Amino acid sequence: MKNHTSLPTFILLGLTDDPPMQVLIFIFLFASYTLSVTGNLTIIILTLVDSHLKTAMYFFLKNFSFLETLFTTVCIPRFLYSLSTGDKTISYNACFSQIFFIFVFAATEFFLLAIMSYDRYVAICKPLQYATIMNSRVCGGLVICCWIAGCLVIFPPASLGLELEFCDSNIIDHFLCDAFPVLKISCSDTWFLEQMVFTVAVLTVIGTFLCVFLSYTYIIKTIIKLPSAQQKMKAFSTCSSHLIVVSITYGSCIFIYVKPSAKDEVAVNKGVLVLTTSVAPMLNPFIYSLRNKQVKQAFADLIKRISLILRK
Repeated sequence: MKNHTSLPTFILLGLTDDPPMQVLIFIFLFASYTLSVTGNLTIIILTLVDSHLKTAMYFFLKNFSFLETLFTTVCIPRFLYSLSTGDKTISYNACFSQIFFIFVFAATEFFLLAIMSYDRYVAICKPLQYATIMNSRVCGGLVICCWIAGCLVIFPPASLGLELEFCDSNIIDHFLCDAFPVLKISCSDTWFLEQMVFTVAVLTVIGTFLCVFLSYTYIIKTIIKLPSAQQKMKAFSTCSSHLIVVSITYGSCIFIYVKPSAKDEVAVNKGVLVLTTSVAPMLNPFIYSLRNKQVKQAFADLIKRISLILRK
């Protein structure tokens, strides 16, 4: 079996072969996925219907929630299907499609987090110019640029990945199709592709992180100069949720993906990736809503509207 035409399917080993544990994992992932989609869709609906949530910050939050919904949907439902049916096979096309979309959505998310940090910089450091700088046209263009950048950085390694050959193994030691486990079972010389994936990951993560770091450096300097403690707390509260999400996203990505070789011992921590693909997208809407009075008020108003409609 030399190429992908003679190896039409892969087998995903999953997380465990223990049936009781599989049931617990299914319940956990199903609950977290349901909460994740519900929470992120709620954020999207609130930013669409509430007039108080029409600023640039909530426009970016809406797009971030949309990305999180796409990201977890690419990763989790296929594994839930495998757990419920026992079918561990996945076709070549489905496997590489999953890899492609995971990395496109993840890369786009990093670029969007960098843009969101710039938005907080303008809001805190240049409040009088905020509405002018972050107008709807600029915000829309920045989001489009995030998607274009996410696709562009993934396209070169994805093109080379389609040329991989698989000889005598189609067993992937993972619960989803991920780049490094797939490279590990390939009989092709994957050194150049590994270095390209590593370089793309480093440039994307480090490049966007530098934007976040510079933005918050200026933000912290501005907050320190504020005259009262109340003003400082108010300014910090506007970006604290974003800081928490940034810490979770960058920390987990660096831990999992920034590795120089896939042919070494299996280095991907499945448990961390489960948390990244299920728990993090579930927590993010709660992080933003529970620490934001405007979002909580918008949610309360929406519930009142729905209750009034139901009474009629």
